[in-house]
Amino acid sequence: MSYPLAATAPPPPPPHTGGILPLVGGTTGLLTVAAVGIALLLYLIIKVRLQPFVALLAVSIAVGLGAGLSVTELFGTVQKSAAVSTVESGMGGILGHVAIIIGLGTMLGAILEVSGGAEVLSARLLALFGERRAPLAMGLTGLVFGIPVFFDVGIFVLAPIVYAVAKRSGKSILLYAMPLLAGLSMTHAFLPPHPGPVAAAGLFHVSLGWVILMGAVVGLPSVAAAWAYAAWIGKRIFVAVPQDMVEAAEEARAGVAAEQRERPVALATVLVIIGTPLLLILSATFSSIALDASRGRSVIEFFGNPFVALTIALVLAYYLLGIRRGWSRASLETVSTASLKPVGNILLVVGAGGVFGAVLKASGIADALAKTFHDVGLPVIVLAWLISVALRVAQGSATVAIVTTAGIVVPLVEGADYSQGHLALIIMAISAGSIFASHVNDGGFWMVSKYFGISERDTLRSWTVLETVLAVTGGGVAALLSLLI
Repeated sequence: MSYPLAATAPPPPPPHTGGILPLVGGTTGLLTVAAVGIALLLYLIIKVRLQPFVALLAVSIAVGLGAGLSVTELFGTVQKSAAVSTVESGMGGILGHVAIIIGLGTMLGAILEVSGGAEVLSARLLALFGERRAPLAMGLTGLVFGIPVFFDVGIFVLAPIVYAVAKRSGKSILLYAMPLLAGLSMTHAFLPPHPGPVAAAGLFHVSLGWVILMGAVVGLPSVAAAWAYAAWIGKRIFVAVPQDMVEAAEEARAGVAAEQRERPVALATVLVIIGTPLLLILSATFSSIALDASRGRSVIEFFGNPFVALTIALVLAYYLLGIRRGWSRASLETVSTASLKPVGNILLVVGAGGVFGAVLKASGIADALAKTFHDVGLPVIVLAWLISVALRVAQGSATVAIVTTAGIVVPLVEGADYSQGHLALIIMAISAGSIFASHVNDGGFWMVSKYFGISERDTLRSWTVLETVLAVTGGGVAALLSLLI
């Protein structure tokens, strides 16, 4: 069954009174508040260099007050009455869904990283495809290993393999680095348990099974297009392997090489651990569609719950990659605990994005936006991609672009008869837009440039265009599929 692309016209935005600085003028006034709020958010992040969590929270409060929300509506009362404040509901509503998934996924990725799973995966793929198809092998390595690990961790773990392959071949390091980066970037943008798609799924109330399914359907053509560009640009720009990085990588890995040879990780073990949560979650999604309510369906849905599926995968990793290979329980605890340290900042940004969305809804701005875009006739999925692109290019962070865009778009689809699959495609459009044109305001740009010894000019010609190919293809595929679902 197909669904309309444009937002359904909502009722007129409700009036708000009691705000400290309420703007008047109905829809026009609310849209003005929204525009000023987004401009202020970009100014605080780009110019003031304010931490995105603080910037999002401050702008959410300012927008709420400017649109007419009272202090009580925003924060509740000192006595904490039964009514939940807008800030609390926005923060708690999203983190209750996202925090557990991101935490479990992060620990799973850390165990796979430290155990040497990436080296085993890449070595087997390189042996399978041979020297001539080494770029494809590196791309598939990034694609598979990028599912459980963050983008920057994937670069750190896999860069030494790229150095070795490029040095042995004598060809440009771009020929091997770009396919790898395309795989890592695709999984980071489109697939759980990465923060962006998980946060968007929570805001849109979409099953992670649908997000995984649509992430694969949209992401695979996108990464194939990026690989084609990588093959083209890798033959036209020669970048030598950075010798200092090669020496540092060899020194860092010398101590663990012997241990990994003594107790190597089986490739099948790595694939089972990565694939288990994906298969369980997808099984639960399809069972809810194909099976009638029964005890068997309840069992499938229990094990396919993202919390349960990721916990099973983590326990498997603890045993198969850790305890069975001689790790102590203290070592497992150390690796798991250390992996969670960077997660706090991500969760706070995601939570602040939830607050922003809740403020837009409670203040009536979301209804005003929905009415305006309905009158224009702009498809929601196109709008979502464009907003995400604008926020990404302006401030650099993909996570901020996703959570901010989702906060703006979610109210536009509430009340419309969109299926879970269609909403998942809107999430894909937002995710695609969030990786558009990585440039000098994005930390990933500098990580790619410095890790692989690429000049700023050549990074713009290779990495920035590669990300744009991913974003445009992903947005286009999502929009086309939305006509069918």
